[in-house]
Amino acid sequence: MITATPAHADVLAAIHAAAFPAGEAWSAAAFAAQLARPGVFGLIGTAADGMLLAQAAAEDAEVLTLAVAGWARRRGLGRALLRAAMVQAAARGATAMFLEVADDNRAARALYAACGFAEVGRRRRYYPGGGDALVLRATLTRDAAAGG
Repeated sequence: MITATPAHADVLAAIHAAAFPAGEAWSAAAFAAQLARPGVFGLIGTAADGMLLAQAAAEDAEVLTLAVAGWARRRGLGRALLRAAMVQAAARGATAMFLEVADDNRAARALYAACGFAEVGRRRRYYPGGGDALVLRATLTRDAAAGG
């Protein structure tokens, strides 16, 4: 796993573009701006086949985006990125991590459930096509940050 910096913005954007439809992919400028913000951190798969961007502030953390290139899916990379982000967020003092996922994205929902995320809310008609977003939450522990 590689720790992302603003210098990795082009790589992050390329991975994101390989995983999301053109209208939903983030630009390199967006990644650079996010990574320049306090509390934002990013991770990249060692083969530049997946990425995660998260933010930790006080006791809460949030997954801003998670992307795995189509050809690299179903190999555990998304889970590894998410678990690593949970550990990093806990190490930064967060006790809970949140994220949003499309209600109809079954693969992502299964991944998040396997990592301890549970539904805590719903944002109706959140996405441009009118789909709902589920708000999910996982409890983070200091033991996880210590590797236990």
